[in-house]
Amino acid sequence: MNRSELVAAVAEHTGHPQTAVNGVVDAIFTVVSKEIAGGNKVTIPGWVSFERTNRAARQGRNPQTGATIQIAASKGVKVSAGSKLKAAVK
Repeated sequence: MNRSELVAAVAEHTGHPQTAVNGVVDAIFTVVSKEIAGGNKVTIPGWVSFERTNRAARQGRNPQTGATIQIAASKGVKVSAGSKLKAAVK
């Protein structure tokens, strides 16, 4: 399911117009992005949680040449499924 299919399905389920649902989906991801970028964890209890992770700088190898390279520190996002989502998948 892609974004437009999700918006259409939610609009059909709720009876709201697709433009309103699309605005809500945009707002949700904007808020989640800002909170994670600020270092805050976002949790929807039972469904999903998002949190920023930090990856330390480390040494790696160039697979073509075998030369040692320095990989810079970076940030990532961890997404964890909640109990309701896990139960729905079973």
